[in-house]
Amino acid sequence: MNSIRTLTRRTALVAATATAAFVLAACGGDSGNDSGGSAHEGPHGSASASADAGSTPGNETGEKAHNAQDVAFAQGMIPHHRQALEMARLAADRSASAEVEDLAARIEKAQDPEITTMTGWLTAWGEDVPEPAASNTSTGSAEPMPGMDHSGHSGMPGMMDDQDMAELEQASGRVFDTMFLTMMVEHHEGAVEMAGTEKAEGRYAPAKALADDIVTAQNAEITEMNKLLGKK
Repeated sequence: MNSIRTLTRRTALVAATATAAFVLAACGGDSGNDSGGSAHEGPHGSASASADAGSTPGNETGEKAHNAQDVAFAQGMIPHHRQALEMARLAADRSASAEVEDLAARIEKAQDPEITTMTGWLTAWGEDVPEPAASNTSTGSAEPMPGMDHSGHSGMPGMMDDQDMAELEQASGRVFDTMFLTMMVEHHEGAVEMAGTEKAEGRYAPAKALADDIVTAQNAEITEMNKLLGKK
């Protein structure tokens, strides 16, 4: 199934790049702010506000405040978010679209604090926190670039593999924008799927609330990105 998914995505990327099917606003001033500017502000605030709650090991009845699904959600969503940040940080130097750059900046602004929040939960629960990858030597950055070890999380919905990320890093201009949007739509769809599982099976209220925020915000961004790609 993974090979079929990868082939399908690559076929879509080639077609989208060849046709350059963008419907980007001429001025670019209102698109990013109106279509998605507020989508992530809610998740940012609610996730940060609930970060301290992760230190509570149980509730007043003595029951565990979290279950195995809550742990799996945090341990999976952290590397998932890290890869989204890696993709978003490429846009500043490679994108030809103000709308894509604005979207990428909003993704980074929202998901970075969510990683911090989920890391706090896992630490409070005594669970393993996924390790960031090694430094990104290809860009010369001393800061660890999370998500570079994509093979270890290839089973998670929407995650790109090493070849996907290498191709995105090597692209620029409109080709980059088309690839970025196409790949990020799939990445967001995977996050929405993971968040839906947490909403249905999780126990820890702040984690379920964050999952709900992710579904709302990333579905809105999927709609925004599909419009930029010229899809109905």
